[in-house]
Formats: sequence, C-alpha cells, structure tokens
Amino acid sequence: MESIKGKNILIAGATGSIGAALVKLLMDSGANVFITGRNEKKIRQVAISNKISGEKIFAADLSNEEQVKQLKERYFMAMPGIDVLINASGIGIIKPVEQLTEDDFMQTINTNLYASFLLVKTFLPPMKEMKKGLIINIPGVLGKVPMAGAAAYSASKYGLVGMMQSIREELKRTEIRITNLFLGGVDSAFWDTIDLRVQRDKMIIAEEAAKAIWFLCQQPASGVVSEMVLQPFNHQAI
Repeated sequence: MESIKGKNILIAGATGSIGAALVKLLMDSGANVFITGRNEKKIRQVAISNKISGEKIFAADLSNEEQVKQLKERYFMAMPGIDVLINASGIGIIKPVEQLTEDDFMQTINTNLYASFLLVKTFLPPMKEMKKGLIINIPGVLGKVPMAGAAAYSASKYGLVGMMQSIREELKRTEIRITNLFLGGVDSAFWDTIDLRVQRDKMIIAEEAAKAIWFLCQQPASGVVSEMVLQPFNHQAI
C-alpha cells in the first residue's frame, strides 16, 4: 500500500459527516489537505478542528463554473500539486415522483452530477501534467440499484458512474486512477431532512465510511481499486 504521508489531497464536501471524519484521518496520517464545501462557516470549523491553515480552505458552490475556477486558483496558491481528488459532496432529495418538483430534480442533477463534472474537468489537466493521480467519487449504492422515491438521486448517481467510466476509458494509457465507492446507508446528516422510516442505528457509522475512503487513498501504485461496495450488514442492496 502507498503511504498517505505528504500526499496533496483535495476534499470536496469536507463539511459533511463523512467528509469531516475523513479530514481528520488524512491529517493524522500526514497528508497535505485542502478542503472545500458550500458552507463557509462549517468549512472554517472543520479547519480549526484539524489545524488546517486558512489558505487551504475555500467555500464554493461546485455547480458554479466560476467558483470552481476560483477554487483551482486558491488550491494551487497553497498546494504544490494534486495527488488525490476526493468528491464527497452532494445532496439527497428522496420523494415520490409525483411530489418531485423540477427544482428538486435540477438541484439534484446540478449538485451531484454537474458539479462532479466541473470538478473533474478542472483538476484533471494538472493530474495529466503530473502523469499520475487518483480520483475518488462516492456514487453510493443508489448509483447501482434503484430505490422507490429516488428518481432524481439515482439519475444523478447513475449519471456520475457512467461519466466516470467514460473518463476512465480516456485515461487508460495514463497512471491516473479512478475509484467509485458505493456506500450503503450511512448514519449521517443525509437523513436529517428525509421523511422516511429508517433504522439509523443499523447503518454504517460515518467514521467507518470515512475509513473506507482513507483506505482507498492508499492503493498500491501497481493496481487500482475500480470499485468498492460498503453497506450495512443487515441491509445489503447489492
């Protein structure tokens, strides 16, 4: 396994339950971490908790092309390169299709799919210049199997999987690796605004989900983990 120590890592979605736990794991392992998220106050809180300097944080709406360009500028002012891009950002709107508004649908697509496109499109060229890198996305199990009420969410995550598989084909002759992590139910803030009867006490805890990403950051140089599935033992969808 490769060491994380000294690796230059960008974490998008660093304010979420999984993202915040991941920041701590990577910092404790000696990584050089830059964090971003939509909420500036939360980003600063995560930075303070992990002793990340102010020049290594940037609040941005990743579905806004101009803000992603600004993120790149800020990132490379503070970081010498990019070894790992981790996209842990996203939203979940779970509703029956007749209750799903056009705004719900487009917000989901913009946040989970279009933002991912902008992020990869922006940070892939520097990886190509270095001729190596690792991109980790988290489609979740709803990027593989459908669920009632998840029309918008699954559309965005299936789209993410297809997009990254296509990009992987473009990168076959490079040392840039792509990994998709299919997480099942995680006891996180994701469920706070979703009106479903779920057993959160039987879900994966956010810290364990973060450990899976931390593990994926240490893939051996001679191989790649194309996909990983992590789901609650008592509720396996795949």
